[in-house]
Amino acid sequence: MKYVDFRKYIEENGAPRICLLEGEEEYFRTKGSEMLVGKYVMEPTLDYASFDGAALKGEKIKTLVAAVESYPFLSERRVVRVTEFYPTEKDYEGYLKPLFENPPEFSLFLIVNTNKSVKGAIKLSDKPNVTHVDCGRADEETIKKWIYVTAKRAGLYIDGVTCGKLVAYCTLDMARVAKETEKLITYARATGSDRITDETVDEVVYPDSEYKIYELATALSRKNYSAYMRILKELLTKGFDELSLLSSLVYHFKGLYEVVVSRGTDREIATALGMKEYAVRKSREQAQKLGKAEVLRCYRLVNGAIGAVKSGELTPPSALDKVTASLLFGG
Repeated sequence: MKYVDFRKYIEENGAPRICLLEGEEEYFRTKGSEMLVGKYVMEPTLDYASFDGAALKGEKIKTLVAAVESYPFLSERRVVRVTEFYPTEKDYEGYLKPLFENPPEFSLFLIVNTNKSVKGAIKLSDKPNVTHVDCGRADEETIKKWIYVTAKRAGLYIDGVTCGKLVAYCTLDMARVAKETEKLITYARATGSDRITDETVDEVVYPDSEYKIYELATALSRKNYSAYMRILKELLTKGFDELSLLSSLVYHFKGLYEVVVSRGTDREIATALGMKEYAVRKSREQAQKLGKAEVLRCYRLVNGAIGAVKSGELTPPSALDKVTASLLFGG
């Protein structure tokens, strides 16, 4: 199951005996672990144990098995957590098979792994009695669903469009999405509102600088001078100077061009370019509106302005003015 469905699963089915939290998203792995320990362990010093999977090879796995098979003292369950645990088939057959086939009712064996597959390791999600929670990097729809469900649990309503705005402002960074969602819930409660609106997001959440650069480039593509100047002024009061802003723009246009000339799916291009899949999709959309030739022109223009600053031909403010005039008015 996806992580966003995990809490509901626990509420409906109770504690799993063996739980595998697996995937790249650290936020999901951490919050999933905290939820289980907080829910089932009354006294962590007595009923919680943690192991480093890298240190558990061969006979040492017996220590882990013994911990899982130990009775809790004061808690509903004894939770035994192991991280980055990738046993081989030999390890499984020699030490783990009886535990997986007949896990004790009084324990919760929690496995928290970043990688879904490691050469030479068994696929733990296929083993008996394993509740598998996919903690992979979340896509836009998954994060929107997480925001909606989190707000609903807090007694608040938020629609899909507003969820999408929050995702965009946080550029798909799950840790920041969680932090900003918490702020929005607190703000709504403090103001006596029963919903989180677009206006609330604009008031409470400041967009990630990466998103603001995307907005700036969008204003350029639409030749929208007033929007461009508004965003520019905002960025210049939020930690950017003229040169850092030009550098961000040249990096943005370079990314647009690399995406537009690349072949493959968004996921394949993201892997090849070291970008987020969401960023690739948004870059493709923006590049298509601008056109490949215009993207290249924008890149060369901004890159040339930076070069002129470095050579002493232009000051950073005059270089930014030149870029603005050329991109918006062709002058």
